Amino acid sequence: MTERPSDPASRRDFRAIAVQPQWSAADFVSAAAFRAWMRSQLELSRPHLAPDRPNLVVLTELNGLPLVLRGTPLAARAGTFERAALLLFLRHLPRALPTLLRERVSPIRALQLALSAGNTRLYLETCRDLAREYGVYLCCGSAPLPRYRLEGRRLIREPGVLHNETVLLGPRGELIGVTDKVHLTPDEEAGGVDLTPGRIKALRVFPTPVGDLGVGISLDAFRADVIGRLEAQGCTVLLQPDANGAPWTSLEGLPPDPANVRDQPVAWLESSWQAAATGQSIRYAVNPMVVGNLLDLTFDGQSAITARAGDAPDPRSYVLTDPRPGFLALMPWVEEPGPEDRNAERLREVGRHLAARSGHPRENRYRTGVLHADLTLPPDHVPTPPRTPHEDALAALLEGRARLPEPSARWPWLAGAAALAASLWLARRRRH
Repeated sequence: MTERPSDPASRRDFRAIAVQPQWSAADFVSAAAFRAWMRSQLELSRPHLAPDRPNLVVLTELNGLPLVLRGTPLAARAGTFERAALLLFLRHLPRALPTLLRERVSPIRALQLALSAGNTRLYLETCRDLAREYGVYLCCGSAPLPRYRLEGRRLIREPGVLHNETVLLGPRGELIGVTDKVHLTPDEEAGGVDLTPGRIKALRVFPTPVGDLGVGISLDAFRADVIGRLEAQGCTVLLQPDANGAPWTSLEGLPPDPANVRDQPVAWLESSWQAAATGQSIRYAVNPMVVGNLLDLTFDGQSAITARAGDAPDPRSYVLTDPRPGFLALMPWVEEPGPEDRNAERLREVGRHLAARSGHPRENRYRTGVLHADLTLPPDHVPTPPRTPHEDALAALLEGRARLPEPSARWPWLAGAAALAASLWLARRRRH
């Protein structure tokens, strides 16, 4: 059994909440739709907020990525991510093309950078307002964010850089810190949304009343170098925002060993569960997972809050894995295992039915919900890390001390050409 301090004054008692939402492209076509979707997740959390202790709410990975769809409803109905990306690039060509040429980046990164000012402001201000309104410590999930520095009252963007970044906020909407994802999946690299990997040496731990928080975004929580660095700094609560882009009961094979193919839930035992079960300083881990079919992309999983075996002795686990201690809270999958033969294959078939473009009646019928657990830790002992220039810039934006200027479109004559090209391309796609 994990040792716990007996004096209530010498410990931190708090509640951790993991939200498992369902997203769709329609949630991102306007600022109002995005705010409503984000608010719905805090509303799901509201009945579980503890009135007698601080609350930590953890949202999911890349919940800001689809904001590139904002203002272009046609792209949200394009059917595939590839078509949507092309349509968006054409739609925003007057702004994206100068970025592409000047910063020497790919079209998909140029598109995201060209739209980053408005989308960054909307994302951060929405999260700030929700943290304030609900009075919670908020792990905002993660979003593609540029690197900024503060010059006077203006935020200046570093050319070409776009990280998968988590922002941590306090209950007054104040910035606690940011963390960049270090280990990118193939879908986040040049062939996909083309993000910039973070630096392992930049990972830090942030002491708060809701734990000494370290962030391992999705794949980072599987990697020994990330967990080792966070543990070396005294991380007690690991946050793993996640967006698993595959059916939950499909097979997985990722770098560094893509030949190591196994069931997704089996692989997931090597992230939050393992970090909490075998960690030195890490006592708890919170892993929310988004579900839903976004255009032709499938996202599925089982959110969890994990701990050491002595703190969570009841045996349970993900589907396709054997029950074990270490799960304080676990979201059931859409279908629980049964006693019949070939149970694993039946669950894999259900996963295929849920997936995008399956055509099955169960397509896109995922399970959503909220998990919570009351956690206890010793008092603060981790020093607060100094802020980076990027954090200073974001803090100034959130506090209203600085602004993010919206770049004006160059070569406005391209707007008409872009719209014409988009319409011709779409017409051709319909004919074929």
